[in-house]
Amino acid sequence: MKVLELLKTNEKKELLRFVTAGSVDDGKSTLIGRLLHESKGIYEDQLEAVKLASGKKGSSLYELDFALVTDGLKAEREQGITIDVAYRYFSTPKRKFIIADTPGHEQYTRNMATGASTASLSVILVDASQGVLTQSRRHSFISSLLGIPHMVVAVNKMDLVDYSEEVFREICDDFAGFAAKLEVRDVTFVPVSALKGDNVTTRSKKTPWYQGPTLLGHLEEVHIAGDRNLIDMRFPVQYVSRDNPDFRGYAGTLSSGVMRPGDKVMVLPSGNKSRVAEITGVNGALKEAFPPLGITVTLEDEIDISRGDMLVHENNRPRVTNKFEAMVVWMSETPMKKSKGYIVKHTTRTAPAAITELRYKIDVDTMHRLEADTLALNEIGRVVITSNRPLCFDPYSKNRSTGAFIIIDRVSDNTVGAGMILDRIPEDQLYTGSKWDVAGERSNLESKESMIKPEERRDALGHSSFTVWLTGAPGAGKTTIAYELERALFNNGVNVSVLDGENTRLGLSRDLDFTADDRSENIRRAAQVAKLLNDSGLVTICAFLSPYEKDRKNAQELIGAEKFFEIHVAAEQETCEKRRPNLYAKAKSGEISNFSTISAPYETPKTPDLRISTDEHAPSESVDKIIHLLKRSNLI
Repeated sequence: MKVLELLKTNEKKELLRFVTAGSVDDGKSTLIGRLLHESKGIYEDQLEAVKLASGKKGSSLYELDFALVTDGLKAEREQGITIDVAYRYFSTPKRKFIIADTPGHEQYTRNMATGASTASLSVILVDASQGVLTQSRRHSFISSLLGIPHMVVAVNKMDLVDYSEEVFREICDDFAGFAAKLEVRDVTFVPVSALKGDNVTTRSKKTPWYQGPTLLGHLEEVHIAGDRNLIDMRFPVQYVSRDNPDFRGYAGTLSSGVMRPGDKVMVLPSGNKSRVAEITGVNGALKEAFPPLGITVTLEDEIDISRGDMLVHENNRPRVTNKFEAMVVWMSETPMKKSKGYIVKHTTRTAPAAITELRYKIDVDTMHRLEADTLALNEIGRVVITSNRPLCFDPYSKNRSTGAFIIIDRVSDNTVGAGMILDRIPEDQLYTGSKWDVAGERSNLESKESMIKPEERRDALGHSSFTVWLTGAPGAGKTTIAYELERALFNNGVNVSVLDGENTRLGLSRDLDFTADDRSENIRRAAQVAKLLNDSGLVTICAFLSPYEKDRKNAQELIGAEKFFEIHVAAEQETCEKRRPNLYAKAKSGEISNFSTISAPYETPKTPDLRISTDEHAPSESVDKIIHLLKRSNLI
């Protein structure tokens, strides 16, 4: 029973993953070997093998070469260096630990990135006799780039500088100056001697001037519970389980956030909605799930979900797009090629992709940005990636689980790069609305006014002029309502014309793409035409997606608030997709990029003059509601 109790107690301990890094011969492997030995993390046969190997190297059997504990490869032992990432496990009464001992050589930078990818803390070793070297800066930068929230600078080999406080403080000041350029919120400095054991697991009497914790003491106490993202629920579907014809479950690992039965969820990228019916773990049904639990989820509705889709809370969604910016560590001896076809693996989804732009690469020694056409092995750069299918992601700084990806060579199937998605929208998706305000740009031009007064036009035509602006998602029914409204108004003697989004794209705006700024320019042009038609005394009906709230407000200001009626034509995502299946299929496959509600945003009107649900009302009923609004405003 004591054994079972011990196992249960150990199972409940918090797990800390940490990585060690630094320059060659800084003593990483020795430090880890001592940690393992003094925490009873080495098996007897391993200890005997280390004793024997230590003796072969000319040492006494009682003077263990702790580096041999982790340098397991023959080449590592022969050369006295670490080549591959060595993972080791040990436990103390307070915590469980997984260590990744990473190489110090520059040529193995990619290995360091691999070992640090899942770590919550990095231990950067600095040789007290050498000071902060290039590789120390390199690995600190990579730790920061990988979003590791906690960093310990272990100033090792203090025995070689007679445990000098002055040397320790100088190294701390030097490193702190460099770390100020990095995004690391928690840096702790500890003076140690891995060889002699000072301040590794027990406090040293040789550093009475140091009042901080030992290295192990800090590892046991550092607060990591707050590092997990428990706000943004993200559940990438890995497998669709069909145990029997009546069961459909979605299996995977909960990446972040909390999920409970009854939660409203949305499936991305499709946008379908449902509720969580049941969550099952390895031991049965769960009342709630936390990351990184492996779970199976069932929903109340039968909807189309497959591997690579993601369940999220309806009001807390990641970005869904096929284009993004990222920092990439190149891990292949074959240099990166722009526009070459690669495969991007992100959570459980894979998609053909290309690196369409290399903005710059980073000199990690100086932190300077350098112009470059390619990335070579171990180099780091900022790139723009375009995939053939939309991906659902958060910035890496916000969510490491959904902000990371790997790049795979399509021919060799080798992993050639690792990326971290940035909290920045590529320029062609960035909304600026720069062309709305042209004050000062045409200083030699003057606005002209007609000699016919608006009152004269109203009296001659028998009605006022105004604009009805219909906005809504693709497939919501804007165009159908627009033309039925036109017919109804015309039958009542109103001079009216329709500006339809697709017709405008085929003519007036045929030179525009579907980037955020081009969408804004399309709406600006439509608003200008609507204003000219209103100035002529005509009623104008505009049926435009117009996804940005700011553009609609600009259109209202241009036309005049008293003449502008914003109508939100609303429909459920499922309804929109049924009405325009081919269009949405192309959007989901990535064939159409920057598609609102799939790979680009649609900002729902906050305070429209009228909101119409085409799920609930036929087009004729919708038209009646609009006409009622216009009559109430004494316009017809």
